[in-house]
Amino acid sequence: MKSILEYKDYHLYLQDYYDERKRLGAFSWREFCKSAGFSSPNFLKLVCMGQSKLSKVKAISVARSMGLVGFEEDYFYELVTFCNAEKDSVKKTALLEMQRIALEHKVRVVDGDAFQYYESWKYPVLRELIPMMPGACPRDIAEECKEHVSAEEVRDILNFLLKAGFLKKDGDKVYSQTEQTVIGSKEALPIAIRAMHKEMANMAARAVDRYSPSERYFAGITLSVNEEANKRIIAEIDACCKKILSIANEYNDQNQVFRMNFQFFPVTDKIKEPCHA
Repeated sequence: MKSILEYKDYHLYLQDYYDERKRLGAFSWREFCKSAGFSSPNFLKLVCMGQSKLSKVKAISVARSMGLVGFEEDYFYELVTFCNAEKDSVKKTALLEMQRIALEHKVRVVDGDAFQYYESWKYPVLRELIPMMPGACPRDIAEECKEHVSAEEVRDILNFLLKAGFLKKDGDKVYSQTEQTVIGSKEALPIAIRAMHKEMANMAARAVDRYSPSERYFAGITLSVNEEANKRIIAEIDACCKKILSIANEYNDQNQVFRMNFQFFPVTDKIKEPCHA
């Protein structure tokens, strides 16, 4: 599904969201409406068909049900205002705000052309680190990394990040990000990111003993779930990731690169039949 920043009509966005959820598993208009707090099982379907509108209050409920947070939530509210507005002045104000949000929070979707980005932890880490070190040479940048990376690797990765459009050159040894956020396309991500997940998991394991509790945060729980709870928990983790990115993007004086892993995986087989004493 496209980023919400690419939409100019909330009816289309809601329809695409519904179609995507439907494609991934069992999902209905009744379930969508219920999660948004509506008693009518077809209200959102009528909205998508243009036969009803979202009020400001209803837009809040819908945004929360879809897991929109931060700038995505703000953009959705402006999108609703823009589409519902009858006065040109209101429409223009909403559109300008949408353009501002989209410009400040551009999202890069990594596809097959930039497959290499997910080959190693070094690419996303250096994408974050290099803009924070204007004027630094590859060796200086390499020395700031907690995990080993050579000056030659930094040079090669920097060239790739520039060529693939992840970074842009602003001056002599001065670089900036072309977009604040990078996500993987649903087509490329499952294959490409597998190796990186393994690398990052190993780095997290080393971090348990490598850093003091004041320098890192680890927490975990063991729980039993069913299929519905599984889907809801994954959706909540997705929303949390978006919220964390939104918080980080509020600041312009970053001075360190962190990695956050969410690991939610089965540790038993599914119980096929209920056990009775």
